[in-house]
Amino acid sequence: MRFAFFDTKPYDMPSFEKYGKESGVTFKFYETRLNEDTVQLAKGCDGVCVFVNDMVNAEVIDRLCEMGIKVIALRCAGYNNVDIKHCYGKIHVLHVPAYSPYAVAEHTMAMLLTSIRRIHKAYNRTKDFNFSLNELTGFDLHGKTVGVIGTGRIGRVFVDICRGFGMNIIAYDKFPAKDSGIEYVPLDELFQRSDIISLHCPLNEESYHMINADSIAKMKKGVVIVNTSRGALIDAEALLEGIKERRIGAACLDVYEEEADIFFEDYSGHIVEDDTLARLITMPNVLVTSHQAFLTEEALSNIAETTVKNITDFFDKGSCANELCYRCGSVEDCRKQRAQKCF
Repeated sequence: MRFAFFDTKPYDMPSFEKYGKESGVTFKFYETRLNEDTVQLAKGCDGVCVFVNDMVNAEVIDRLCEMGIKVIALRCAGYNNVDIKHCYGKIHVLHVPAYSPYAVAEHTMAMLLTSIRRIHKAYNRTKDFNFSLNELTGFDLHGKTVGVIGTGRIGRVFVDICRGFGMNIIAYDKFPAKDSGIEYVPLDELFQRSDIISLHCPLNEESYHMINADSIAKMKKGVVIVNTSRGALIDAEALLEGIKERRIGAACLDVYEEEADIFFEDYSGHIVEDDTLARLITMPNVLVTSHQAFLTEEALSNIAETTVKNITDFFDKGSCANELCYRCGSVEDCRKQRAQKCF
């Protein structure tokens, strides 16, 4: 089995080469992302392996089908960059639903602590031998209310971490986790009660820009917003206005709505043309990392192992438990009721 591997970074290759060699899957690594202009690179392959910023739209899907490509193997959990509906009946889509919820949840807490305790500012000061504590005052997490939006695997691990800090936890999810001991509340109530809001939900039509001017207006003055999920959950312009109006106390962003042409690359010697991102980064109460939350040794190994297993299960066994399906419209859930391919 031969797969074209798009948007390759140096840290991707060791694990994929290891598990691919063990399972008879050969990866052809390309630094470029998959889109309408690069799709031809997949010619002669059995499938493509893609990441969050590869563009798998209707045109790309049709071109892949014309070349006889049978499988799109996502090496991530999210699939908002893939036109799942257009894939149905044409090409099978596999993903990695869980690679390390601890990696993302721990990064979420790391960003939160770094921000509210001004650790990044202290680090920069002491590098210049400035040991002043002025303007470094933070606040305790103990006793604060954190609103967790999305209580899947990552959200629930983050909830457990917050419990360890003695925080009060409320959550919103369309499908509450049973017997979790989590207090679920309506979304508006979460906005109103939370000192900290952390996003752990997928991006879809319903969740797009769930953090917007209207929702920000309902929040406590000084609220801290953390997003390690998908950038477009937040209207970046509304976030910026909320910060300027002093309504939002801090924002921790590992993702950004227009990150596709910026994140994962080195632009330190260039002028970034995205004015909104540039203004956010200049704000003293905004902390940005570049979609880094997943990046641990354990997660990288799990991603490669699961992706390769998805591929071999599909070709050797005729089905894959991690296939995304549009047959019934539920995308992920229908696989629980079947033991065969989506179509």
